[in-house]
Amino acid sequence: MRSMRRGIREMDIILMRYSRARLDGLTDAQLDIYDALLDENDQDIYQWISGQVAAPSRYSAMVDDIAAVPDTA
Repeated sequence: MRSMRRGIREMDIILMRYSRARLDGLTDAQLDIYDALLDENDQDIYQWISGQVAAPSRYSAMVDDIAAVPDTA
């Protein structure tokens, strides 16, 4: 539920697509990172996912995975 209605429509779409495609397969540690990522500012997350700004190392693997999810997922 936290992946949607974030305030920025683009983030709603990106994070909903990611959660549908990958959430069930995440480990507990990955879920903790995803939960922490959702506490970050949408504008920051969008810049990380779009490659405008490098993501903090804590999130870099997850951000790469989010960016890799195809539009059709």
